[in-house]
Amino acid sequence: MSQRNTDVSQQVVAAACPVAEILDRVSGKWAISIIVATVDGPIRFTELERSVEGISRRMLTLTLRNLERDGLVTRTVYPTVPPKVEYSATEWAREVYGALAELTAWAERHRESIASARAAYDRAHAEPAR
Repeated sequence: MSQRNTDVSQQVVAAACPVAEILDRVSGKWAISIIVATVDGPIRFTELERSVEGISRRMLTLTLRNLERDGLVTRTVYPTVPPKVEYSATEWAREVYGALAELTAWAERHRESIASARAAYDRAHAEPAR
């Protein structure tokens, strides 16, 4: 491979890394659940904790911080005692939600075909009985 092709390949990989990082963030199990829970409006931390089945308090906190840092969730603190904190999906998160809904619809439309393709593949690649 020429030096020019190597340089271009390295540039492509470098450009793809931030995109891959973002896709990893928004496609994570907890991030998807949180985006779905916040897309209809503000929700309090304890309500989120109850609605995202199986998430620990620490993982919820970390995921919310990351989503807030990425601009996908806003955090609003109200000056009450105890403090009231609400989380909401941003426009970006609503856009991601739309893409996730489309992907889910695609998977639903094709799930039987995919199951058939998997079964055919498994039959074709099965180890012979000994």
